[in-house]
Amino acid sequence: MDRVAVFVDVQNIFYTVKQSCGCHFNYQAFWDQATAGREVVRAFAYAIDRRDPKQIRFQQILESIGFEVKLKPFIQRSDGSAKGDWDVGITLDMIELAREIDVAVLASGDGDFDLVVKKLRDPYGVQVEVYGARMLTALSLIQAATRFFPIEGRLLLPNKP
Repeated sequence: MDRVAVFVDVQNIFYTVKQSCGCHFNYQAFWDQATAGREVVRAFAYAIDRRDPKQIRFQQILESIGFEVKLKPFIQRSDGSAKGDWDVGITLDMIELAREIDVAVLASGDGDFDLVVKKLRDPYGVQVEVYGARMLTALSLIQAATRFFPIEGRLLLPNKP
């Protein structure tokens, strides 16, 4: 049985799925697909903490599915821009777990992850599956992955009428 670790860039998935599909990501269907027949070593969902009640409920849902939710404070800059990036944290966790897993599943379309995907794949021999919104996932990330799964079909939650 393959040992798998799951890494979800929550902000990236939220915005790319919403922009490209006009709906939300189905985390339960994703979990079921990504972990089927595999031993889950760790599963992380990386999010920004805005201390919003709706967001807290969402984080509880992620935990009930099986994710460890990692939070970073939302930082609003004086110029109106915001900061809340998990790229370095995700990369460090992926490298840290490389010797313990056979498969890494990354849900993100961010091309910055192509380097860590190559690092896991080549020197460590880890298969890397990437899930992303087809039109908004960096080509370099798709090419670096062992397998690419577009977020579509059952991986999408239907919009409520």
